[in-house]
Amino acid sequence: MPTIADLLKVKGSAVLTISPGATILDAARRMNEKRVGALVVVDDHMPDRIVGIVTERDILTKVVAGEKPPATTSVADAMSPRVLSCTPATDMEEARAAMRERRIRHLPVVDAQGGLCGMVSIGDLNQAQVRVLAETVMYLEQYSVRM
Repeated sequence: MPTIADLLKVKGSAVLTISPGATILDAARRMNEKRVGALVVVDDHMPDRIVGIVTERDILTKVVAGEKPPATTSVADAMSPRVLSCTPATDMEEARAAMRERRIRHLPVVDAQGGLCGMVSIGDLNQAQVRVLAETVMYLEQYSVRM
């Protein structure tokens, strides 16, 4: 079974992060610039330690709908502090199921010490599944031609 480590080999392990003290305006601009839907919020003193995640949905529900000014609202005030994560050894299907059950679209990847080492989205998992299925079809077609 393919694992998150297999996906990170293809996708890369770069993770976009932000400080809890940054403003929501900073976070939104960074997400727009990088065309992503979430930023991992990390401890200012330990940049691989996750303290939360801020998503487009957080900004909409906690800032926009709450009528808070994005230029002065901190990421800490809008982020989700309880972050579900996985490890590189996690099976891709297990990660997909966890994301589906929790209705989340982004999953930070942590190493054995809990340090941030990657991030996967439901889109990454779907794209990986399409690659696996296309490979399977190709092998089945090759097999049927030989018969």
